[in-house]
Order: sequence, then structure tokens, then C-alpha cells
Amino acid sequence: MKIDSFAVNGIAIDIIRLNTIVVGSGAAALGAASRLYDFGQQDVAIVTDNIKGGTSRNAGSDKQTYYKLTLAGEEGDSVFSMAQTLFDGGAMDGDIALCEAALSTRSFFKLVEIGVPFPHNNMGEYVGYKTDHDPRQRATSAGPLTSRFMTDKLWEQVLNKQIAVFDGYTVVRVLTNGGNCFGVMCLNTNEMQDPNKRYTVFCATNTIYATGGPASLYALSAYPHEQNGAHGFAFESGVDGKNLTEWQYGIASIKFRWNLSGTYQQVLPRYISTDQNGNDKKEFLNEHFENATDLLNAVFLKGYQWPFDVQKAAGSSFIDLCVYYETQIKKRRVWLDYTCNPKGLCPDFSNVGKECYAYLEKSNALFGEPIDRLGHMNSEAIELFKNNGIDLQKELLEISVCAQHNNGGLTGNKWWESNVRHFFPIGEANGSHGVYRPGGTALNSGQCGGLRAAQYIANIYDEAPPQTDDFIKAVGDDISNRAEQIERLLCGDGKESPKTLRKRLQERMSLSGAFIRNEEGLIRLINSATEDLNEFWDKTAVKSICELPEALLNYDLLIAQQVYAAAMLNYMVKGGGSRGSCLILPDGNQFLKQIKGQVKIDFSLFKKVQEVSFENGNVTCRWRDVRQIPKEDAWFENVWNSYLKDKSIR
Repeated sequence: MKIDSFAVNGIAIDIIRLNTIVVGSGAAALGAASRLYDFGQQDVAIVTDNIKGGTSRNAGSDKQTYYKLTLAGEEGDSVFSMAQTLFDGGAMDGDIALCEAALSTRSFFKLVEIGVPFPHNNMGEYVGYKTDHDPRQRATSAGPLTSRFMTDKLWEQVLNKQIAVFDGYTVVRVLTNGGNCFGVMCLNTNEMQDPNKRYTVFCATNTIYATGGPASLYALSAYPHEQNGAHGFAFESGVDGKNLTEWQYGIASIKFRWNLSGTYQQVLPRYISTDQNGNDKKEFLNEHFENATDLLNAVFLKGYQWPFDVQKAAGSSFIDLCVYYETQIKKRRVWLDYTCNPKGLCPDFSNVGKECYAYLEKSNALFGEPIDRLGHMNSEAIELFKNNGIDLQKELLEISVCAQHNNGGLTGNKWWESNVRHFFPIGEANGSHGVYRPGGTALNSGQCGGLRAAQYIANIYDEAPPQTDDFIKAVGDDISNRAEQIERLLCGDGKESPKTLRKRLQERMSLSGAFIRNEEGLIRLINSATEDLNEFWDKTAVKSICELPEALLNYDLLIAQQVYAAAMLNYMVKGGGSRGSCLILPDGNQFLKQIKGQVKIDFSLFKKVQEVSFENGNVTCRWRDVRQIPKEDAWFENVWNSYLKDKSIR
């Protein structure tokens, strides 16, 4: 690592030169940095706006899942079989699916060896269970904080290897030229007051972009507040998007953001709504179900079937639609109540349905109120909320249907390299998933993607970064222009605060670009995002330098919003209908009474991938066939010969 500098309009800007920067602080980022070091490329640094931020460290669920090849019991499995499951989820490239399946065990046991406490039995088998969209028992868990355990242990690896970490550095420009990435420009939030320390540029041969999903796009979000994302800056610099239409949405708490899956639903809490002041309580689900058994069964199944799924719109996902109708159409607030049993539940639990009854009976939980059952089966679930200021034993838990995970994202090939050479999006930033994905594949994908990118960089892209003069010649204008724009914000007379703009852009995304979509709403969304983006540098009012990071995040989000909304609209114009976690309706308001049994699932584009480009403020969408699962040569002598000649990485 070497440090140089150059000046822009009298402002000094440091240039830090090294082979690879890893942008991000989550499990994918830390795993990639550790792998690079192990593969011999030690000229690497982590760049992050907050080393303690991100989804991996600050999110979880009832039993947060890691998805991998079956490693216990008599049930047969294979790499190809797992790849086929991933591929069958729709809009999924087969080579990516095969890589994630092939490397799942290697990635999993790396985590085991560094101390992530995944459970095994007396004989050493790493047991599993079935998760959503999983035909086998491939899922495992280290508890509700699996990804935090992963992040903590990978962070120990980074510290032990003395990998450089730049904390408090926010990306404000991805630096590209001629189809190549040269690094990133950052705002140094540790030194914002000093113009000569305000900016730092990382000149790198390779950039691994592990910035997570665009979490701040939505007002109703299950992402932790510490997660923002940085897709807009990537789009701005020529990185393409992939499958941006595909998200996961589900019921989550909104004061303390947490997915309410598993036992949070299986103990059968009471769903109630109130007016905006918390008065006029009513169990609103009873209005929409024919009998108590159907209602209780739907609530129970939300534990297994947490993400909203149009294929379950007449079953468990009808709960999500009822919550949406109550909050977005009737403008009421919705809560879970664990202190009282729902109306209609028989004292002997005889009307809960066979699957629910068997589950509660096997769990020795056919008694008491929901809070009693939750305490019996999962006391940690109660403690989690208590530690975050919510006592489920005494108070209601406010909820909504929230954005939770972007299955799409930035494009990448089988080495996780994007259409821009030397730029590797990994983790949720990479659009590696399609329409459906088994629960836990995101954690596996982040580790596999980091491994693949590190392999390729260490073997193919191991050259030193450009010399400073060559670097400035390639991207100096972009650095100068961005610095001038930011400085203009600091001395401008804009009329709108970053906070006001953020609220507006998030609310319109949750209204028109979430799990209920229609063409009219998306057109309004695109027009609003485009207008705000065009006026951003003149309209934004930064009253204090402390507001600068929030203002620049808004710029990133406006680009992302325009691109994502355009992708969603293009999908409809292409003829695409309801699928995955997206319900497309001509009128998003008048649907609840007619929805059961009338949602037509559209598989017409299931074997297609949508790719999206952003250039000069314009969004272009293209469609191609998915890449099929490769039939790789598995004859040992041939693979061995190729491996010895270093032809396995190419």
C-alpha cells in the first residue's frame, strides 16, 4: 500500500494505492478479504463507512438460516442437485447456481473451523432442516444471530491477519474508464471539517463491492438502520443491474426492525389494528377469514412461509395482504399482541389445524397465552426485543409488510466480476439470485462469491495498481467533478433538507415499488425520482457539514430508485405478471375481497434474466435467456491435468 496525493481547486486529496480494496463491513466483505490474504494477495484493505454497520452484523430472524449441501442422515444429495434447486427458482443463471452449490461445503466448514457454532450430533454430522423452497434438509442455523456470529468470527480473522481497515469512509464515486474500474472516491467522515482531509481516493487494481442491498430505498424496511447500500454509485459508473425486480418482503417489526418468522408466528399471536393514536383496537383478521381454523392456520404457516409469495396469496400470504390493506389503504396501525390468545382459539387447541396442533403438541406448548408458548419454545425471542426496548410480556409490537432482501442487484459472471472489469460485487450487492431462493442462500452466496472473486484476483489480477499519473489521467476528471459538486452543496442555498428528501423518496418507494405494483404507480415513481435527481445538486440544502453523508446517500438512492422503478415497469411492459414476492394489479387498492383464488402466477419470463444499464440519466433494459447449468468435465484425470496447468481459474 502506497500513499500519494494531488490537488483539486486547491484542495488536497490523498490517493491510497493497493491491489484490492474490499468495500463493506459484513460477512461477505470480511470473508473476501480473509480469503485474499490466504491466497497470497496481502496488498488489500477494507473500506467501510461503519465497521459495525451492515445487515450481517445487525440483522437476524427467529432461526437465521445458512443454506448448504446436505451433510447428515440417509437422504441423498449432490452438488448438481443443489444447483438444480437454485436454478429452478427462476431467472437464475446455472453457472452461478453450480458455483454456489459446489462451494457451499467449503465455505460452510471454513466458518465452522473459525468458530461459528453450527450444531452437529454425537457422530459429527452437521444436521439440517428444510427451509422455504428447499426439497431437502440443507438448512442449518447457529440461532437467531447466525450472520452476526459469522461477522464476529470473520472480523477476528481480519484482525489476526492485520488487514488494513479504513473505517468512516463513505463511497461517493466508483471510478471507471474504458470498461475498467480503478477504485473508489470516498468522503472521510472522520475529517469532514478539514477540506484537505475531507476526501480520500483509493486507487486499486481491483474493487470488491460488498455494500449489501439498497436498504434505505424503503420507508417500510426490515433492514437494520445501520445498512444503507450503494447501488446508485455503481449504476452511475456503468455497472449493470440484474433482476432488479426481484425482492423479498414480509412481516417485520418497525420500531426495532426484525423479521417476525418462525415461533414469532407459530405461537399464534393476536393480530390487532388501531387508529393512529393507538385507540379503537380490533382483531381485524376475523373480518377476512371464513372461520377461526383458516385464520389460525394462516398465522401458523407464516412461521414457515415468512416471505410474501403470490403463490400463497390465498393462504399464509393473505395475512400480508390484510396487513397491507389495514396500514396502507385504511391508514391504521397494526400490531402483534402476545399477551392474549386470538379470538376463536379453542382452549383445547382443537381448531388450529392438524399441522399446527402437531407442532405445538411436539413442542409441549398446548397451553397458555402466546407469550407463554414463546417463552417455553424460544425465550431468546423475548429477550431480544426486551434488550431493544420492547417488552412483549406487557406491550404490543407494531408491524408492517417490509422490504427484507433484494434477490437481484449488480450483475456478475461466474467469478462474480461485473460487466466493468476489475469490479466484483459480492454478497447482497450481487444479483446472484432469481425469483425464488431457499432461505439461507444469501449467507452462502456471500461466502462463495467472496471466495470466487478472491481466487480470480489472486491468480489473474495480481498486478500492482496504476501509477498515480496514469490513474489521474484515467479518472481525475471524475474525482474533480464530484469534489466540486460536493463543495457546492456546502456553500449552496438549496431549499430542501436531506431528511425531508429521504422521507419522501422512501415513502413513495414503499407505496409504489414494493410488493404491490401497478404501471400507473411506477410511472409516477420514475418521474418523481428523475425530477429529484435532476434537481439534486441545486435543490439540496446542507445546513451543517454533518448532513453531508446523508445528502450524498440521497443522491445514490435517487439513482437507484430511478433504475429499480424503470426495471419494474419494463417487466410489466414486457408482459410480466405476478410472481415471487410481487403482486401486480391494475388497481392496488381494490383487491382484498377478490384476491383469494384469483391471483394468476406468470411464469412466462421465468427462464429469462433482465439486465439494466444507466447512462446519462437514461435507463435501458435488456432480456436474455438464463445461462444453463454447465455440464462440467468430472473425469478425475482430466480435471487433475487441467488443475496442474492452472487452467481451473480462467
